[in-house]
Amino acid sequence: MYQYRNALVRMRQGDSDRDIARSKTMGRKKLAQVREMAGEQGWLSPDRPLPDDGVLATLFERKDSLPANCLSTLEPWRDQVTKWHASGIQGSTIHTTLMRNHGYTGSYSSVHRFLSQLVSLQQPDVPLRLVFKPADAVQVDFGSGPLITDVYTGEIFKTWFFVMTLCWSRHQYAEFVRDQTVATWLGCHRRAFESFSGVPSRVIIDNAKCAIIKACVHEPTVQRAYAECAEGYGFKIDPCPPRDPQKKGIVEAGVKYIKGSFLPLREFRDLDDANRQLQGWVLNEAGNRIHGTTREAPLNRFAEVEKSLLMALPAVPPELASWSEVTVHRDAHVQFENNYYSVPFKLTGRDLWLKATDTMITVYHEHAAVASHVRLTGKGLRHTLNDHMPPEAQAWQMQDTQWCLSTAQQVGPACHALVHAMFSDSVLIKMRAVQGVLRLKQKYGAVRLEAACSRANHYGTPYYKVVKTILEKGLDQLAPLQAFDSLADTYTRGGRFCHNNQSILQ
Repeated sequence: MYQYRNALVRMRQGDSDRDIARSKTMGRKKLAQVREMAGEQGWLSPDRPLPDDGVLATLFERKDSLPANCLSTLEPWRDQVTKWHASGIQGSTIHTTLMRNHGYTGSYSSVHRFLSQLVSLQQPDVPLRLVFKPADAVQVDFGSGPLITDVYTGEIFKTWFFVMTLCWSRHQYAEFVRDQTVATWLGCHRRAFESFSGVPSRVIIDNAKCAIIKACVHEPTVQRAYAECAEGYGFKIDPCPPRDPQKKGIVEAGVKYIKGSFLPLREFRDLDDANRQLQGWVLNEAGNRIHGTTREAPLNRFAEVEKSLLMALPAVPPELASWSEVTVHRDAHVQFENNYYSVPFKLTGRDLWLKATDTMITVYHEHAAVASHVRLTGKGLRHTLNDHMPPEAQAWQMQDTQWCLSTAQQVGPACHALVHAMFSDSVLIKMRAVQGVLRLKQKYGAVRLEAACSRANHYGTPYYKVVKTILEKGLDQLAPLQAFDSLADTYTRGGRFCHNNQSILQ
């Protein structure tokens, strides 16, 4: 309307259409139409006032209705094409489908113009900018860090960086880490709160597995360990809806800022050196820059206003522990991070909860602790408590070499000598054989076992089967064995190889 009014003023001043067109206000053809309309309305007379914008808009507005020959060739399929476009199907596919299934003969340009009209008629998606009060919230995210080569060990490992940004002041905490586990997530929260010297009211996060088990718009499922951390520090967890990272755009911008301003052209000796450089950069360069949105230095806004409004840190920091649901194996052990911990054997096959801190492993069954172990630091290690094993397993574990020798000594010297001879075998361990000999005491008694061992020792046959046969046949109850005084005694009894029945049985 401003251009129409300007053209009318110059016409009333006597300027020609050619002169007015030179000012690029509008073309000569359009000026001729305006002059004709102004003459009919009497606006060219200097004595009459110019019309207001509403009247000009009514007279010069474009007609919405198009002549019949300007209608799109896609009008017969408007509803179908609209549905296809709304579902995300691209224009070339729509054009091909119309040609194949509906005999459409128009060009792709017609489809493109038609889809452009549909876009212009759609209601624009206008996002709502979130406004936060001081100490109201922080936003948290992980970013992909560089590969770091440890100059001392030569190890090359992947890193991520954890970022927590205060939504009002834009002051942030950042830290390089080697993984995104629950323990790392909780530890970063603790160190971030300690760096802020306070706790915000809520923490806005995405749906990372270390925080959210099941993402959902309305009722997401929070990791048990993270829920305990929130209760201990007193903040509320505010997960973003799935696939909607714009809800935490403040920390997303912080991640991009670190990637663009800190990471390029830097070298790190190890992970500790990378964190020292990053924290120095946050407290100096990043904290003292003029932020593009707030137009103030984040560190100044934090120190002057937000820091004093944060909730105080708890007097006793909450215990940071990760929870895992584990199944008891057949050997009465549960597995956690490639190590194995025993539980009572009666829980074999059950699903239990395992709580892991930096130093301890505690296993729970129906909210009751059933096992506690010192956390193992290696891999493939096993920690077993004897009380968790069944009685027969406990007995077997207790019956070691010293136990066998001690028990044999209690039976008698012959039994102790036989057990010692069995353990002296240069090829076999013979632990089961010794245990078998000692178990014969339960059936035959210590006296008979001692006599049988004495008989086996006399013939130089310290074997389990020999002792068992002697006891089964009652040979231990025969007359005591007598040693021959000399070789001559052998011949006086009938020759060296001549024995009566009694001597053979002995």
